[in-house]
Amino acid sequence: MTQLTDLGVMALRNGVARGDFTAAEVANAFNAAVAEGGALNAFIVTTPDHAAAAAARVDADRAAGKPLGPLAGVPIGMKDLFATRGVQTTAASAILEGFVPPYESTVSQRLWDAGAGMLGKLNLDQFAMGSSNETSHFGNVVSPWRRSDGGETPMSPGGSSGGSSAAIAARLCPAATGTDTGGSIRQPAAFTGICGIKPTYGRCSRWGVVAFASSLDQAGPMARSVEDCAVMLEAMAGFDPKDATSLDEPVPQWSAALDADLRGLKVGVPCEYRREGMDEAIVAVWEQGKAWLRDAGAQLVDISLPHTDYALPAYYIVAPAEASSNLARYDGVRYGLREAPAGVGLQEMYAATRAAGFGDEVKRRILIGTYVLSAGFYDAYYTQAQKVRTLVARDFRNAWAECDVILAPTTPTASFPLGSLSEDPLTMYLNDVFAVPASLAGLPAMSVPGGLNPDGLPLGLQIIGKPLDEQGVLNAGLAIEQRAGFTARPQRWW
Repeated sequence: MTQLTDLGVMALRNGVARGDFTAAEVANAFNAAVAEGGALNAFIVTTPDHAAAAAARVDADRAAGKPLGPLAGVPIGMKDLFATRGVQTTAASAILEGFVPPYESTVSQRLWDAGAGMLGKLNLDQFAMGSSNETSHFGNVVSPWRRSDGGETPMSPGGSSGGSSAAIAARLCPAATGTDTGGSIRQPAAFTGICGIKPTYGRCSRWGVVAFASSLDQAGPMARSVEDCAVMLEAMAGFDPKDATSLDEPVPQWSAALDADLRGLKVGVPCEYRREGMDEAIVAVWEQGKAWLRDAGAQLVDISLPHTDYALPAYYIVAPAEASSNLARYDGVRYGLREAPAGVGLQEMYAATRAAGFGDEVKRRILIGTYVLSAGFYDAYYTQAQKVRTLVARDFRNAWAECDVILAPTTPTASFPLGSLSEDPLTMYLNDVFAVPASLAGLPAMSVPGGLNPDGLPLGLQIIGKPLDEQGVLNAGLAIEQRAGFTARPQRWW
């Protein structure tokens, strides 16, 4: 018999609905897996009681003949950026350690309303700032994947949603929430051989999500299949009057409309994404992805996104600028950490609190953001970066005249050893080079596993779509998924 922890969202939901197993059995199996997976450090807080209580409600509703929600019986992981009522929410930062929200984020509430239960709060890069999950106050998340040469070098699960990606790949949960500001769903999904989609900016409410860069942050699902991501996204998405950037658009039934027949679809291949010195394994999986989409009936066309090279530097001005503004609220006065040595004044208390509460990467980005927003530098940096952002978005609009979706690599490399880039932030930032353009333009984009590199580590393929065309992205992702036949999984060592 297949272990329950090997099943995905749809298999669990349908199995509970049919009575093949109970929601309580599912919750117990995943709670046990979480308890045994401590070596990965994927969870900051575990909530077995929450998962068990949700399962009990589902089993009671089924016994009473009541209709079940679309995620009934499915326990999930919640990235610790989403406020959860009565459960510590920290954004993986010392400055929020011990903070217990009296409210629930819109996205998490919608998932609970759909019948899901929470296994715990997942670790991440502090305030979602990072690409390796090494900036968390609660320690590094370790990828369940190891190199095939038998070495025991701990590998990065990607970031910032590294706790989510590691937990899903290790079968500690069937799905999880993530957030994507410049690639933080797609890059960790690629590193760990799972699927993850960043929807159109505004599809999912940001209310109750700890803010990093408000014009870029977007919640999305991570799971082991395209279909599971679609089901999760249906529950997460929708208009929220509490979020001024929320889109007042209907939520399509993406899962029901999934179709891997791409006849009549034009797939753009951007020449600017072929970079000098690019990892040959990445090039090879990209070429394979093109062949798979042709086999699905799509027509491939060469396109140009001429401002691609400027997207990353623009992002690392815009995002820190918004972070500098957003993180000003953490001052030690109203909630969270307070460092107030005897006899110090208010300004000294602010400085001591922020010095103790923020990690080095957060401080680095606050300093950059404050600098580019300061008098005398605002026009030279921030205004210019916003102009570049407009040009990047225009590049995509021009491309849609020639194609329906875009195929690109998700990342320039496979996962790397933890610690290998921590002293080189610029090289670390380059991990986002293929993901950032879609974020600046607010477009839906998805990573799907494409294969393994010679070291036995996963590689991802990225599909970028038109605004609000999550269906096109999911369909192209499904076509790749079916042809890739990716069934590799990390060998258990934890």
